[in-house]
Order: sequence, then C-alpha cells, then structure tokens
Amino acid sequence: MRKKSDLPSKICPVCERPFVWRKKWQRCWDEVRFCSVKCKAARSKSALPN
Repeated sequence: MRKKSDLPSKICPVCERPFVWRKKWQRCWDEVRFCSVKCKAARSKSALPN
C-alpha cells in the first residue's frame, strides 16, 4: 500500500489547490483536470459570456 504523500498530484486550474490521485481516476488520471465537480462547473460558468 502506498502512502498518501507518495501519490501523484496536480493543481486545479479553478481553485488553484493541489489534489491527489484517487482510485476512481486510475484509468483516466492524464485526463483529470479539476479537483471536483464544483470546480468543473465553475470553470464552465466562467467561460460563458455575460
């Protein structure tokens, strides 16, 4: 078993906080960009013109 500190991590472009690898992302880690559904939704809302 790996320690949490040994897991790969990324920085979320929306909230700019680090997040670590999760087992549910094991097959698609390269495609994961956001730390949560909330950040993903906030990104798409900010991309829309007012």
